[in-house]
Amino acid sequence: MAANAVTLLRVVGVSKRFGGLAALDAVSLEVRVGEIYGLIGPNGAGKTTLFNCMTGLYDLSSGEVHLDDEPVHGLKPHQIALRGFARTFQNIRLFPNMTALENVMVGRHPRTHAGVIGAVLRDRRTRAEERAIRERAHALMDYVGLGGRSRYLAGHLSYGDQRRLEIARALATEPRLLALDEPVAGMNPSERRQMADLFLKLREGGTTLLLIEHDVKLVMGLCDRVAVLEYGRKIAEGTPEVVQRDPAVIAAYLGGEQG
Repeated sequence: MAANAVTLLRVVGVSKRFGGLAALDAVSLEVRVGEIYGLIGPNGAGKTTLFNCMTGLYDLSSGEVHLDDEPVHGLKPHQIALRGFARTFQNIRLFPNMTALENVMVGRHPRTHAGVIGAVLRDRRTRAEERAIRERAHALMDYVGLGGRSRYLAGHLSYGDQRRLEIARALATEPRLLALDEPVAGMNPSERRQMADLFLKLREGGTTLLLIEHDVKLVMGLCDRVAVLEYGRKIAEGTPEVVQRDPAVIAAYLGGEQG
């Protein structure tokens, strides 16, 4: 990753309070175009809270979030997604009684143009758009390795395949930046390696990745840069080699619980 790479996401002094609890305290970071950026820290460090602040699920107590130098703090989650910033969740949020293909198609609909009238009248333009959505959903399922499972109910897929399906659905929104919240949690070593290969494939395809993950070995082997949170504060940032040698990181995280 070149040092002069363009910044895609810029988080400036973001704080989040829940009553008297400071979940985040003036966190700043930058994610550059084309990189895989890792966010690690012990349980309760504020990682998912930061994701929720960046993607519009939480209002900020203070600070700013910019995507391509345009402010996105204060926007709703679907508005941020339309700007090119998509995410997955720590707890899988698929529609279990819909097919895998339908789940991906749902992710595509924010990018569609047919309104209520088109949906009712089923005119030529609406039908063409629906065909395009279905074709794109099939292509995305092939891309993430689920090509033969389009008709499976999402709830009947294996855990690892559900994680892949979530990524396909997020990709349907055409993100430039994809935030993944613990995407390999609960997977065996083989599944984790396969997911790491998918992340590299995504990056090679032009998607910038922001990754929360407890698997320190995966993060350090995969990410271009890593930030470390502890008690809602950023205590370190840099290449994996630099972060692993940081005394504060060793004391707070790498030398302690890694689960």
